[in-house]
Amino acid sequence: MTSKTDFQWTSSARTDTGLVRQKNEDAFLERPQRGVWAVADGMGGHALGELASRMIVESLDQLAPQDSVEKMRSAARERLQAVNRQLRAEAETRGLQVIGSTVVVLLAHGSACSYLWAGDSRLYLYRGGQLTALTRDHSQIEELRALGGQIDAALLQPARNLITRAVGAWDTIELDDGSLDVEDGDVFLLCSDGLSNEVDEQQLCAVLARGDCEQAAAMLVDLALQGGGRDNISAVVIRADAGSDTGKPH
Repeated sequence: MTSKTDFQWTSSARTDTGLVRQKNEDAFLERPQRGVWAVADGMGGHALGELASRMIVESLDQLAPQDSVEKMRSAARERLQAVNRQLRAEAETRGLQVIGSTVVVLLAHGSACSYLWAGDSRLYLYRGGQLTALTRDHSQIEELRALGGQIDAALLQPARNLITRAVGAWDTIELDDGSLDVEDGDVFLLCSDGLSNEVDEQQLCAVLARGDCEQAAAMLVDLALQGGGRDNISAVVIRADAGSDTGKPH
């Protein structure tokens, strides 16, 4: 699917339960014609993670058209705050402590894009042969790293999976955001941690360099499965092209 704006947006998505989990609590949204993409990862170890991720993408799918990426981001933020309230109420009704999910959203309008996130689902940009992580995990391990110094190896593994922000986790949700101008040939990757924990950035870069969204999404999920597939895996690959040769590698 491709949309006609200042840039032509082409995308492909793939998700997999993985080799260990019994069900897939990831959900994704892929709407290139509207410039909206998202990945949500229901919180492992909590009840109804699949409900939380599905509610997030269904709400974002109802975003009304806007005349700027800033207005799109504001509308997406409002929707995520509303879902947060719904999940808190649902958890209380069911007598549960948390029904929650991470989220990462990419929004595009004209020659600009914006993004927002909570948790450890990630957004990467491949541009000019280089891979850049546009998001920083909201996780205990990242907080430990931010403090500097040595990290005890014994703390590393359990801290790796402890997220500090998520939709539905607390009464008030904190969403970080960012924006950038789009360049011809930019390739974006939204993914759950089931992908980023199994596939290193060198591998990500090599796959995204191919420039083919459908092929890249399939290859990345396959690499995560080969790496162990210990969690649900989701990848949404998006390419921006100026001119008429959309979706084709240069």
